[in-house]
Amino acid sequence: MGKHFVLIHGAWHGGWCWEGVVRELVKAGHTAEAPTMPGHNPDDDRAGIKFENYIGKIVDVLNKQASPAVLVGHSSAGFLLQSAAPKVPDKLAQLIFLNAFILPDGKCQFDLVPPEASEGMTAAAKASPDNSVPVIEDFVRNQLMGGESTEMQDGLINRLVPQPLALFTTPVSTEDFDKLQIPKTVVFCKDDASLPPGAFLGMAKGLGDFSLIEVSGSHEALFTKPGVVARGLLQALK
Repeated sequence: MGKHFVLIHGAWHGGWCWEGVVRELVKAGHTAEAPTMPGHNPDDDRAGIKFENYIGKIVDVLNKQASPAVLVGHSSAGFLLQSAAPKVPDKLAQLIFLNAFILPDGKCQFDLVPPEASEGMTAAAKASPDNSVPVIEDFVRNQLMGGESTEMQDGLINRLVPQPLALFTTPVSTEDFDKLQIPKTVVFCKDDASLPPGAFLGMAKGLGDFSLIEVSGSHEALFTKPGVVARGLLQALK
């Protein structure tokens, strides 16, 4: 019997970034859905989006599941999983972190990035009409998608939306997450140049016991190499 995957996107993205992965998972006999988080549709009002809105959305999706699902988080969604999973543990069969930020207790994502980056993005959000960080095109092209074709880069950038600042600045509590006995796996795209070498796997040590699967691809491999990412997710299944 196939598994059901719930795929959670990271900052600036929407559920659309998983479309290729969903197709591959379905071909392999599974089911999958990739909800778009609040404030991440192009016409959404982003001004009032709080961290709790993200968690509420994930919990709502999981509460609709008839049986436990495999919950996958990419990039900034790593700490969304840390926050949401303890609220619905009976709805979860497994947690998979795809090149994900995994935060220590009491920390936010901006605590783990260079100060010049967090300060620059905070200033940009404060200058925006809806307290959101604009899409940083150079960062996407050179760090998130380095080595990809311009056409592929354009295809992603044209669909990204400004990111509500609260996702980056809200500290997480991991006490309840750390007690969970749900199997955890890290799928790591080893060509990721968005952080210094070793940073993602270093954060993953905070999970305690976890399985590791390495695949090829950049930070945006879920979009550029969905077949590779899907195979990694399938290999991760417990």
